[in-house]
Parts: sequence; C-alpha cells; structure tokens
Amino acid sequence: MTRVLVVEDEPPLVRALTINLQARAYEVDAASDGTTALRLAAERRPDVVVLDLGLPDTDGIEVIKALRGWTRVPVVVLSARCTTHEKVEAFEAGADDYITKPFDMAELLARLRAAVRRNTRDGAGGVLPADESPSLTVTTADFTVDLAAKKVRRDGRPVRLTPTEWHLLEILVRTPGRLISQRQLLEEVWGTTFATRTNYLRVYMAQLRRKLEKDPSRPRYLITEPGMGYRFEG
Repeated sequence: MTRVLVVEDEPPLVRALTINLQARAYEVDAASDGTTALRLAAERRPDVVVLDLGLPDTDGIEVIKALRGWTRVPVVVLSARCTTHEKVEAFEAGADDYITKPFDMAELLARLRAAVRRNTRDGAGGVLPADESPSLTVTTADFTVDLAAKKVRRDGRPVRLTPTEWHLLEILVRTPGRLISQRQLLEEVWGTTFATRTNYLRVYMAQLRRKLEKDPSRPRYLITEPGMGYRFEG
C-alpha cells in the first residue's frame, strides 16, 4: 500500500484528506506541525508527502529543505499561497508539485498518483545513499538542467522558468529520446481533468523553446511528434 504523510494544521481538512485517501487504499499518517512531520517522515518512510506551507511552528519551505537533506520522497505542496514567487520558492526548495487552495480533490489525488509513479519509474525513492551526490544534471550544447536544484542555465546564465514550464521540462529530460504522449504530459502536469487540453501544451512548449532553443521555430531539443506527443533529444 502507498503511504501518505499529510502535513496540515486544519483538522477538518486533515479529516477530509484522510477519508478520501483511505477510501482509495492509501495508508495515511498526519502531522499538524513541521517538527512532527519530520519525525514521522523518518519513522514511517512515506511514499509521498502532502504539505501545507503555513505551519504553526515553522514554514513549510524549511520542512521541504530538511527532507531534501536525506530523502527524495515526492512532496506535493497544498497551500493557500498562490503567487508565482511563493511557488517558485517551493520548487527551488525541492517540492515536486504545487496545488493551491481551494482545490479539487480529484485533481489532488491524480497529482499524488503521478508523483508516486514518477518516483517509482525514476527509481528515486527512499533515502539518499551517503556517498551519492544529490545533483543530477542534463547537459546539452546550449543549456544545462540541474534536476536536483531545479535550475536551468543557458550560456552560463540562469533561465527563469515558471513552475509549469519546469514540470514539463523535467518530465521530458528525465527520459531522453522517449516519446511522451500529450495525454500523459497533460495528466501529470495539470491533472486528469485536463487530459484533452492540448492547447495548453502548445502554449507552454512554445514558451520553453523561446527560452532554451537557439531557433525556436526549428527546435533541436524539444521535439514535437505531431498528433502524438513530445520528446527530448539531448
């Protein structure tokens, strides 16, 4: 069974999340503050963490940073904070996904499934080995993607990506040469209710190409397979 650690200080929301998760055969642990969350993460070794940023004893960003010191467990932020700056801060600290309150339960559950799938597929679960560097870098002739730090550099200069742009790029560069279907990208980035919104992909892929490709009209790295999906060629 998949184990979820819910870090949230609003009891009604904790109850709602617990009921919905347990109904879908998840095991659930709950923490109402950052200190308890870190203790439970170490003791219970969850498969995914749902984390509110507004905790009574510490900021959720600090919890993410503390987790990233020893584990790759997926962290899905669930927060009322909705500015781009706050989202970027969470991603840069090591969050894997970000959902703003109020939220749709079906979308949250889909995002959790996607986070667990990616973690399992990438073989990235569990504790970081003591002798392993946390950095994983994808390097091309024109830009570099640091997957651990969630940063991109082009010609030696940082490239600012939105959380959605980063999420798309991360999925593609983790599996170079592999075709990722439009539906899979839409479900993993936006949720199952957006599985047919292919216009979203066209807009965001165009933005990524403008930021990373030398000639966005003739992309070398972010390749479209018409009617099927996208792939990254390193």
